[in-house]
Amino acid sequence: MRSMGEKVGINRVHRLMKLSGLKAQVGYRKPRYRTGSSHITTANTLDRQFTVQMPNHAWVTDITYIKTHEGWLFLAVVIDLYSRRVVGWSMQPRMTKELALNALLMAVWRRKPRSKVLVHSDQGSQYTSHDWHDFIKDNGLEGSMSRRENCHDNAVAESFFQLLKRERIKRKIYNTRNEARQDIFDYIEMFYNSKRRHGSNNMLPPIEYENQFERRLVSV
Repeated sequence: MRSMGEKVGINRVHRLMKLSGLKAQVGYRKPRYRTGSSHITTANTLDRQFTVQMPNHAWVTDITYIKTHEGWLFLAVVIDLYSRRVVGWSMQPRMTKELALNALLMAVWRRKPRSKVLVHSDQGSQYTSHDWHDFIKDNGLEGSMSRRENCHDNAVAESFFQLLKRERIKRKIYNTRNEARQDIFDYIEMFYNSKRRHGSNNMLPPIEYENQFERRLVSV
């Protein structure tokens, strides 16, 4: 609305929604699954420092779940804190370490970081596995983990999942996992990264915000 010249704020939107009987979308109950045991944990190096000065300085990663009539579909994402861009993602019917590793592999392949990147996660068994630890080490990355059962330490990833479920899924139950994959791909790559405006990006989409950073580097 602001991009169309309308002067609105959060309080006004809330008041108008209330008068119109509108409510925000909420998610559905999460599935039950075994979290597994922790193996290798690292310190909370990120320490909620969610504002960084350049791309590929710090990434956050997490896993969520999407409901289909075929069963749950799990989504892992890797997000660059500079622009809030999803730089890696993976979807599978089971929540395994490979789910998390494939998302991080995509991020490394896409971004090809030239210096060490801090990769922050929670202490789920996918992220405390020896394979995750070895991948971090072999690719010149640095691990960081939230404190046990403290979702606020990974608030940016949690915020992305809330947007996905509020703006696209809207408590929908997909017919098949493939239908869910296609719709989530469309949301991430065709809308969120390229079109969705973010307050933390001066109301620019993540890709445009990164392009603006690159243009500044060239002009220096």
